[in-house]
Amino acid sequence: QVQLVESGGGLVQAGGSLRLACTASGGTFDSYIMAWFRQAPGKEREFVAHISTRSGGLDYADSVRGRFTISRDNAKNTVYLQMIGLKPEDTAVYYCASAKWIAGRDPIDYNYWGQGTQVTVSS
Repeated sequence: QVQLVESGGGLVQAGGSLRLACTASGGTFDSYIMAWFRQAPGKEREFVAHISTRSGGLDYADSVRGRFTISRDNAKNTVYLQMIGLKPEDTAVYYCASAKWIAGRDPIDYNYWGQGTQVTVSS
């Protein structure tokens, strides 16, 4: 069983930056594909980014490419999401997720989820 705990959310003005972190426990972190998703009120959960086990494979949603960077530190069992140039439309609860086999964009591909951290971007 893998436990994921996100941190780093908050309130920021448009154009600002935040760095989210997700720390894992209970599994072999470096064997898991890690991803970030987000969910805004009244909307479905959407893919943001994922990173392969040894950071060789990255994928981003078009809406965040060039502004967000996903990275991982396997020694710290932590995955990060650096967000710059934040926009009001980035406001959502951000979730960390892990997968054993498929580096996909569908939430169904992921086995374990964190509780989420709120990111609010004011205009």
